[in-house]
Amino acid sequence: MAQPRILVVHPSAELYGSDRVLLESVTGFLAHGAHVDVVLAAGGPLQAQIEARGASVTIESMPVLRKSMLRPRALPALLAAHVSGLVRGIRLVRQLRPSVVYVSTLTIPLWNAVARLARVPLVVHVHEAERSAGRLLRAGLVAPLRLASLIVFNSRYAQATVEMDYPRASAKSRVVYNGVVGPATTTPARRSLDGGLRLVYVGRLSARKGPDVLVEAMARARHSEMLTLTLIGAVFAGYERFEQQLRARIAELGLTNRVRLEGFQPSGYPYLAEGDVAVVPSTIDEPFGNTAVEAMLAARPAIVSDTSGLREAGAGYGSVVFVPPADADALAAAIDHTVDEWATLAERARVDADRAEERHALSAYNAQMWAAVQRFLPAVSQRRGLAVVAEK
Repeated sequence: MAQPRILVVHPSAELYGSDRVLLESVTGFLAHGAHVDVVLAAGGPLQAQIEARGASVTIESMPVLRKSMLRPRALPALLAAHVSGLVRGIRLVRQLRPSVVYVSTLTIPLWNAVARLARVPLVVHVHEAERSAGRLLRAGLVAPLRLASLIVFNSRYAQATVEMDYPRASAKSRVVYNGVVGPATTTPARRSLDGGLRLVYVGRLSARKGPDVLVEAMARARHSEMLTLTLIGAVFAGYERFEQQLRARIAELGLTNRVRLEGFQPSGYPYLAEGDVAVVPSTIDEPFGNTAVEAMLAARPAIVSDTSGLREAGAGYGSVVFVPPADADALAAAIDHTVDEWATLAERARVDADRAEERHALSAYNAQMWAAVQRFLPAVSQRRGLAVVAEK
C-alpha cells in the first residue's frame, strides 16, 4: 500500500500556543500511518520536537505576515519575497509529492498559492481572529482562504470572525478545539495561602498579551503586599523595547523583588505547580486560549480576560474569574477576590482539571484532525489509516 504523505507548513519554530498545537497535529498524522514532511521558516526548539516524533523537517525561508511588514515602505520587499518563495515552494511540493498540504495559521498565505498552483488539496488551520483589526486588513488576511479545500478553526469565535469577511467559508470549514498536553503529574492547589498569593503569567511578552496590565494590577490590588509574580515568556525579535519598558515600570512600582522574569521556557507547568493562580490578561482578540486551558489542566484557578476566544477556552469552569480586558483596576479587584475566596476556588480547580482533560484530550484532537485531512488522501491511504487505528 502507498503510504499517505502530508506536507505541513508552519511559520515558527518556537514552543508557544500554535507551535504546540502544530506539534500535536503532526503527532496525530504520524500515528495514523502518514509520512509527514514539515517546512519551518527557521530552526528552533520546535524542530527537535518534531523530528523526535518521527517527521522530517526542512528549513525554508518564507515571508511571514506581521503588522510591521504591511506598511507601504515594506511592501516591495514583501512582494519580492513572495515571488521567490513561490518558486521555491512549488519546486519543493513537486519534489515531495504530498497528497495534501496542511498550512498552519493565516500568516503564511504564500503556501496557499503554492498548493493551488501545484494542484494539491489545501487544508488551512486558522489560529488567528483579528476582529479588532481594520476591515481592509481583515479582508487581506482572509482572502487567501478562498484557495483552501478545507478550513479548520480552533474556536467558533475565530470562525465567526473570518465569516465576517468571507461568509462562504462556512461551507468548507469545521471547528476543532485545540488538544492540549497536560502536566506529567498534577499538584493540587494549596488549600491555604499562608500569607502569600503567587501569580503566574505564561505567554509572549507583548502589549496585546497584557503582562504590563498585570504588573499595574499587582501594584493596585488591596492585597498587593502579599503578591508575587512570575512572568514566563519572551518578546518577538525586534520588540525588545517592550521588555525594557516593562522592567522599568516594575522598578518604578517598587516590585523588582516580587516579580521574576524567567524568559522563554519549554513548559509553563513547573511554574504553575509552584504558583497559585494563572493570569491570562490579553488586551485584544484571542482566537482561543491555550494558557487558560493549561491552568485548568494544572488544577490552578485562573483570571482570564473576558473577550473573544478566551471566553470559549474558559467557559464551563468554576475556578475561572473573567475580567474586562486592558483594565488594571478590574484585574486588581479580581486578584483580591481570588485571595478572599481562595478555599472555594482552589477546590473548584481540582474538579476543573478533570473536565479540561476530557474536553481537550489529545486522542480526540488527533482523530478530528486526521478526519480533516483524510478526505483528501487516496482511498488506499484511508484504508491504511483505519488499519493503524484498529491496531492501536
